[in-house]
Amino acid sequence: MLDTPEAVVEALRENNERPHGLQRTITAEELVEAAEPFEKPDVVVTALLELMSAYEFTGEHRKSPVAFARLLKLWDSAPEAFSPWEAHQVFWRFKWVTTSLVQVPEVPLATVHGWIDQMRTRYREAEHGMQPVAAMRYHVARHTGTGLLDAYDLWATRPRTDLSDCEACETRHFAMHQVLAGDDAGALDTWRPVLTEDTACTEEPQMSQARALLPLLRTGRFDEARSHHLTGYRQVRGNPGMQQEVGLHLEFCALSRNEGRGLEILAENRPLFEATGAPLAHLDFLTGVEVLLARLVADGHLDTAVAGPPGQNWTAGTLLTHIRSEADRLSRAFDTRNGTTAVSHRRQLRLEQVPLLEEPLPLGLRAAVVRPVTAGTATAPASVPASALEAPEDFVALVHEARRTTAMGHPGSARLWALAGERLADGTGAHDDRLGPEGLLRAELAEQRAYRLNREDLDAESITELERAAALFAELGMDWHALSARTRALAWAATPAKDTDEDPAGGSSAAAPDTATEAAATGHGTGRPDAAAVRAGIDDAVRQAERLRTEAPFTGASPAAGETASPGDVGEQRVLEYLTVLYSCVFAAYQELVRQLPEPSDSAVARFEEAAGTLRAEAERLTVHHQIANARQFVADIAARRGDGARAETELRAALKDVEASGQPWRGIRPLALLGQVLLTLDQPAEATELLHRAVVEAVRYDDTHFALAPTYAMLGHAASHVGDTGGAVRHLSEAAARFDREGEQDEAAGLRLQLADVLARGGQQADAVAVLESIVSEAAASSLDERLVAQARLTLARGLRELEEFLPASEEFLRLAAVIATWEDEPRLQTLVAAETATTLAMADRWEAAGTAYERAVAAHAVAPNPSLLMHMMCEFARLTMLFKGPDGLDAALEHLVRADGIAAAVPDGTEDFAPWYERGAVHYRRARVLAEAESFPEALAEAEAAVALYELGGEHGEVPRAEALRIAALIEGNGLERFPEAIARLTEAAARARAADLAEAARILDALRQEYQRRQG
Repeated sequence: MLDTPEAVVEALRENNERPHGLQRTITAEELVEAAEPFEKPDVVVTALLELMSAYEFTGEHRKSPVAFARLLKLWDSAPEAFSPWEAHQVFWRFKWVTTSLVQVPEVPLATVHGWIDQMRTRYREAEHGMQPVAAMRYHVARHTGTGLLDAYDLWATRPRTDLSDCEACETRHFAMHQVLAGDDAGALDTWRPVLTEDTACTEEPQMSQARALLPLLRTGRFDEARSHHLTGYRQVRGNPGMQQEVGLHLEFCALSRNEGRGLEILAENRPLFEATGAPLAHLDFLTGVEVLLARLVADGHLDTAVAGPPGQNWTAGTLLTHIRSEADRLSRAFDTRNGTTAVSHRRQLRLEQVPLLEEPLPLGLRAAVVRPVTAGTATAPASVPASALEAPEDFVALVHEARRTTAMGHPGSARLWALAGERLADGTGAHDDRLGPEGLLRAELAEQRAYRLNREDLDAESITELERAAALFAELGMDWHALSARTRALAWAATPAKDTDEDPAGGSSAAAPDTATEAAATGHGTGRPDAAAVRAGIDDAVRQAERLRTEAPFTGASPAAGETASPGDVGEQRVLEYLTVLYSCVFAAYQELVRQLPEPSDSAVARFEEAAGTLRAEAERLTVHHQIANARQFVADIAARRGDGARAETELRAALKDVEASGQPWRGIRPLALLGQVLLTLDQPAEATELLHRAVVEAVRYDDTHFALAPTYAMLGHAASHVGDTGGAVRHLSEAAARFDREGEQDEAAGLRLQLADVLARGGQQADAVAVLESIVSEAAASSLDERLVAQARLTLARGLRELEEFLPASEEFLRLAAVIATWEDEPRLQTLVAAETATTLAMADRWEAAGTAYERAVAAHAVAPNPSLLMHMMCEFARLTMLFKGPDGLDAALEHLVRADGIAAAVPDGTEDFAPWYERGAVHYRRARVLAEAESFPEALAEAEAAVALYELGGEHGEVPRAEALRIAALIEGNGLERFPEAIARLTEAAARARAADLAEAARILDALRQEYQRRQG
């Protein structure tokens, strides 16, 4: 009941603790009405100031001036009703009202200037400096585009006063002035203290982070742009008072080619379409939406469903039309009010922007993938590298070029064959006698379809196409080609799963399996021939090859380095097809051996080694260097899988020399990637990084669209992390996750994002890590991911939010996790862990009743799945938090938690794994010492601290760090509490010397500093 002034004041206090939003604003309005009948001006003043704050931080700028006008009347009639702080706020909030009036186009410009004149008069009468007044004139000038430079000079040259905007906000305005002048680099330099959070306030750095996004992109500072988007957006999403900033994040998504992320932001901020209390900020939000939608429509996504104003289903096209109409109306209203075109001109400049990057900036987030609509087909890439093979217009020339590059193993040949097949299908190409028999072209196209189907994981269909090609070759009397295709089909049948992103027999790339993916030996189950049948078929293929060699011995020389066999070079073709048969034999043996790892049979090992040895020996005899490299790569791969990194490294370095000798550098892409992976396992991350970079560059250079870029970027991320390059690790892991998303490999992408979050957190970017984790556990993402992976992400997210001191959101994540794992009968210890961490986090959020429930749940879970260290830590934390929130009144409760911790320790059997009695019991004594010291029970506290020291002593060298800390606490109690400075100094002298001896320099420095302070106080 609000029937007394005291009740209203108490209600105001409670409302002030609520987060800004509709409920707080409505309550503030009700409290103003409740305060007025009591004829207590001081209560009304407090209520009006609370109401103004609610309006200011929820974007209700239309209403704020009315509340302030009532406040000014009280200031003039009853100044004694204002406390010193409230009196200061009267002058401070003149600035709020000025900006509110600028926000509303119905307010005449003369009224705005008149208000600033009144502000100037009142400031002069109160003997306040004029800098804040000049600042308001500058903001109006920037809005209208009139007299900007003069207004800037008058503001920027005046000294700051205690009524000036805080330094963080003023820095934002100075930086934006430079951005408007086209000086992005200078603006970012000005912004540095805000963007690094050296200077901050309730509105910063999130307002500056939004405004700095495009300058960062334009100056190529992509890592910073990514980080400020991740952290800044979290602080403004869903906030009506920050809708301009939300619009800037939408604009950033469009111009960094992250339209999918933009659509998700749009969906998260749907209520902002109805937040019209600040029309100018609303116009900025709508313009950001328009930039995003225009980008989508330009890319052909006119009918894509998007989130718009509630109550209607929207597409990109219909929402764009609606938004454009509303934004046009608002910009015209401001231009009419201002008598200038400044507002519409700024809007037009934003709408004329084009994407600042060629490819999407990897953000590390899971977002809806919005692909540009192209005229390409499923088999033809939408874009082609500048260095790619030329595709002749003439069909005959196109096929000849495809054949030539196929014989070379050039990865770009796949694109040429795709184009040839497309032209045959649409009638713009036709067979010509100059291409040889029509059956030959049909056989070649069947082979190429087989490669494509294999890459698409359509195993049975790909094998059928290879068998069709073999039959066509046989009809033409091309026995070697037919045998090669049949053997390749057998090799693919030996593959239990799709483990390669290329032709494993060397047709299009003639390289070994892409072991960088580590995907071999994961099964499909396709009804293929069993291993025995495959082996029998392979053996038969080898016999047929020997028969063919006997019937028609190879003649002529093999192609020299850099040369290739043309369709007319029959001898050279036979050599290449013969080695391809041997390659397929190795591939089949390799698959059988991989399936049996880690303990393969002797027969599988022998079969593989014999096949690999034969391929290498024959390739050396016939001087075909790339097949020598292939044989080495197979051997290296198996060596790496079996833990023999040294042999793998040796073989791969030799393979790269063989590739160099072949004159066909594109064949080195996969050996480079595998060597990089091997070197990572050998703890050589610097060279691994270099090799993996080379593999990526060469894949792009030679148009190798089937190289596994996603896992290679993942390894690059790991390598960069190992060498301490956090920025590089973030870039590469983000790129890898985005590529896995596009490939539909969502679990792999989410797993990489977990790793990315870990890298970010360890690099001091916890807020960035939290943003990444939120994208994993979002409802849309989590529904399609492995439940346990999402649970891990949620656990990491909850801990990250707690680290950011966002205790209530952290608690909510822990509670969601607890609900998920409640049915996991195989993870009882996890339930103990989650219950304990939930309890502690709820206590940190000052939700003690819920914390107590979780606490008892953790104790009950511990009885089923013991985790004594965890439970004791929880109890010690409850003791700490009880004293923090309740002070000395919480002493008995805090000590009771520590008694329970002692009970947990006493019940642990001797020799329990992962439980160090000296440490755990010492931690309880340490916490009890601090609790007693806070209650000023200094003798008892000192005894507990010394007990902790004695227990840590039992830990030997492992106990040195906690021992030094316990000695510090003992000295603090002895000196500050008991004023026994000589004893404390002696204790600290011994402790610092011991810390130095244990190479704990920082601990020694802290102990020495405390000793020196006590020496000064004693003297």
